[in-house]
Amino acid sequence: MARPKKPMVRHLPITKARINLGDVIKRVHRDKEYIVLEKGGLPVAAIMGIDEFEDYLELHDPEVNRIINEGTKEYLAGKSRPADELLAELEEEERESDVTAAR
Repeated sequence: MARPKKPMVRHLPITKARINLGDVIKRVHRDKEYIVLEKGGLPVAAIMGIDEFEDYLELHDPEVNRIINEGTKEYLAGKSRPADELLAELEEEERESDVTAAR
């Protein structure tokens, strides 16, 4: 199985980014690049795709962290099962629901 490609990180002066903003956004969205904006050669901000930004915000949400920690504790306590079992159970429930709805 191939490893996921590591995102490309490019550094760009803010003035160049401003002049080429459309291209910068295209690279971030289409090519999944990260752009580090620099002022005077120093990094001051970064641009990333919206999906990753939403994930970032979610991971900093205390409620999301609580749920993740709770799930980790349950997993470590042996309260887990193989994904294929869960998927089979969900598919069976969906089939039963479809049959009930058809009646």
